[in-house]
Amino acid sequence: MESENRTVVTEFILIGLTHSYDIQLLVFILSLIFYIIILPGNVLIIFTIRSDPGLSAPLYFFLGNLAFLDASYSFIVTPRMLVDIFSEKKVISYRSCITQLFFLHFLGGGEGLLLVVMAFDRYIAICKPLHYSTVMSPRACYVMLLGLWFGGFIHSILQVVLILRLPFCGPNHVDNFFCDVPQIIKLACTDTFAVELLMVFNSGLLTLLCFLGLLTSYAVILCHVHRSASEGKNKAISTCTTHVIIIFLMFGPAIFIYTRPFTALSADKVVSFFHTVIFPLMNPVIYTLRNQEVKTSMKKLIIRHIVC
Repeated sequence: MESENRTVVTEFILIGLTHSYDIQLLVFILSLIFYIIILPGNVLIIFTIRSDPGLSAPLYFFLGNLAFLDASYSFIVTPRMLVDIFSEKKVISYRSCITQLFFLHFLGGGEGLLLVVMAFDRYIAICKPLHYSTVMSPRACYVMLLGLWFGGFIHSILQVVLILRLPFCGPNHVDNFFCDVPQIIKLACTDTFAVELLMVFNSGLLTLLCFLGLLTSYAVILCHVHRSASEGKNKAISTCTTHVIIIFLMFGPAIFIYTRPFTALSADKVVSFFHTVIFPLMNPVIYTLRNQEVKTSMKKLIIRHIVC
């Protein structure tokens, strides 16, 4: 209680991505373009999967949820950054900062767990096809979905609780364009070594373990596919390759940010920009370009609506 009473900071000032006007203008234009593509792209994926009975397999069920998570994730940082980018003073309240941090890790953690579930789905479909309908039943899919949402919540709430227990009495300048764990912890008016270790364990270690586990699982799948002579060999390799690309794009920046001590590096903001603004675009772009079923169904849906 004593540490909570010492928290007198009511707002944080975001330093932003850069002080250069030309770079800010470039970032604004790129972010706006990405944002305009992200929302319609993910919404189109969701609508296509829900409207086409041929896309009822668990893979597309999880793909629709991945699109929903990406669309929701894009709301956390980008809109405020677009508003703040040319503001002279970028102020965010203490409560808004904690809220932003919570949803950033809630949705990000859920998406990471969803990729694990999708890897499990591909493993069963390719390596244990005779058991697929039993293991990946509709009920099992909903249980897995509930589990990943719960896992994302636990991952995020643990970090929020630890931060809420820290005293903040100044300074209040956050060296980033949004609120995240590494920058906020450094502003606490106390020794944060133990808290930083807990944060690294919660975010960094779990992220690294999920990343290595996913790479291992897809390596096993690809080896199995390579040895087989089935007709769907090329399709399976294409699907797994797509998932591996997504894994590298998502976990690479997260590992860089969360698996090391919270010391500021010059590349932090660039990596954070990619992770929060550009990455949500990867799902609609990669999946629609590499998944023939979704692409075909999407074209039919668009043509049908244009004709109507």
